[in-house]
Amino acid sequence: MALSAFPFFVRRDRYTILFEVRFRFGRSFEMAGTLFIVATPIGNLEDITLRALRVLKEADLIACEDTRHTRKLLAHYQISKPAVSYHDHNERERSAELIKKLEAGLNIALVSDAGTPLVSDPGFRIVREAIDRSILVVPIPGPSALIAAVSSSGLPTGEFAFFGFLPARRAARKARLKELAGIKSTLVFYEAPHRIKETIADAREAFGDRECVVARELTKLHEEFVRSSLSELELPEGTARGEIVLLIGPPLQGQLRQPAAEQISSISEAIEGLISAEGLDQKNALKRIARERGISKSDAYRMIIAERRRSK
Repeated sequence: MALSAFPFFVRRDRYTILFEVRFRFGRSFEMAGTLFIVATPIGNLEDITLRALRVLKEADLIACEDTRHTRKLLAHYQISKPAVSYHDHNERERSAELIKKLEAGLNIALVSDAGTPLVSDPGFRIVREAIDRSILVVPIPGPSALIAAVSSSGLPTGEFAFFGFLPARRAARKARLKELAGIKSTLVFYEAPHRIKETIADAREAFGDRECVVARELTKLHEEFVRSSLSELELPEGTARGEIVLLIGPPLQGQLRQPAAEQISSISEAIEGLISAEGLDQKNALKRIARERGISKSDAYRMIIAERRRSK
C-alpha cells in the first residue's frame, strides 16, 4: 500500500517526520505514542498557537505542573481531556507511569504552568527516558518568558547565557554570581519578587556596575520593563506576582571587574586624570570611575570625602 494511504506523514520545514500517529484501522498496530512538549501562555491567553491547541485537543492525556492551573486554560478553549499532575515532587514516579502509557500507544502532551516546559520547569526526566526508549518527542514551540524578555530588553542579544533561578540562600547566591563574573555576554536569570532587590545588590557586588533590565508581569496588563544600571536601578513599590526576569548586560569595554588590590589608587586622582585627558566635568568623571570600579556613585563620593580627610 502506498504511503499516501496513511494520513500521518507531515511536511515540517525540509524534513518529513512521523508524528501524531493516527491509524485508519484503529490501534491494532503496536507502536509507541508521541510525547509533545507544548508551550502555553505566560500570562495573556491569546499567546497560544493554533498547533498547540490542536495537539491539546487531540492528545490522549495532558501532563501538567498544576492540574488546577492548566484546567483554566483548557476551559477557556473548551478543551476536555484527562489531566495528571507532573511536578518536581512526583517527577520520578510519574515519569515511569507516563512512559508505560506512551509505550502502549497513547499520545501525551506535557505542559508547564506557563511558557515552555523544561525551561526552569519539570520535564527533563520524562523527555530523557522517552528518548532512551526511542519514543518520539515533538516540540510545539510558543511562549517563553526568557525569549520575550531578551527580545525587548535593549541589551546585546548576539549571544546571551541563561542560568534559571539563582540559589535562594544569599551566601550560595553570591558564590554563584562570582563564578559568572568573567562571562562577557548578556546574563539572564529568573527570580522571585521577594528576592529581586537582594539579588540586584549581590550582582552589583560580583560584577561591578553594568546595564540591567528587570522584566515583570510579561504579556499581562501591568507588563513592565525597568531599564537602568545595577547601581541606579529603582524598582517601583509593590510586589509583582509571579516570576521576574533579570537581565544583566555584558561588561563595557575594559570594565571587567578588577580585583580589590587593583582598585586602591586614589579616586580623586583618577577623576582628575579623566578631566584632564578627556575634558569631562567632575560629575561625569565621577560616574565613569564608579562604573569602572564596580561601585555606586554615592559610594565613590564617600570614598573621595574619606580621601580628603586622610590628606589633611
